[in-house]
Amino acid sequence: MLSAALNPLNPIQKLKMKHEFLTKAKENITAASLLFDNDLYNACANRVYYAAFHAAIAALANIGIDTVHSHEATQAQFVTELIRRRKVYPNHLKSYLRDLQDVRNDADYEQKSVSKKVALRQLKKATEFVELVTQEVEKNDQF
Repeated sequence: MLSAALNPLNPIQKLKMKHEFLTKAKENITAASLLFDNDLYNACANRVYYAAFHAAIAALANIGIDTVHSHEATQAQFVTELIRRRKVYPNHLKSYLRDLQDVRNDADYEQKSVSKKVALRQLKKATEFVELVTQEVEKNDQF
């Protein structure tokens, strides 16, 4: 298991990193919505995963953890540190990153395309994920 002590952030790094990745997350949600509205469901699936992935990096930076930016490590640290250990986010989010990545992998690497129904479900999950991270980051910024 990866420890938070492996890659601690100083306060300036923490502030910059969480806001940069949260901006990327929101940008990807906007792009995913545009792609969905234009019937580009595979591309939408790609962007919603990255929206959530970038939000997870921002959430970890918010508590001072610099992820190694690997997908697996970021997912594991988010679930371990922020859902199980610190209980910052609701338990139902623990499968979101993996589910979003699975559909993204299908969209990017498999012959079959992502359906409108699946793309919409993924867009809703990623939007919820990004909104919850945004609320938590903004709450911490008020102190």
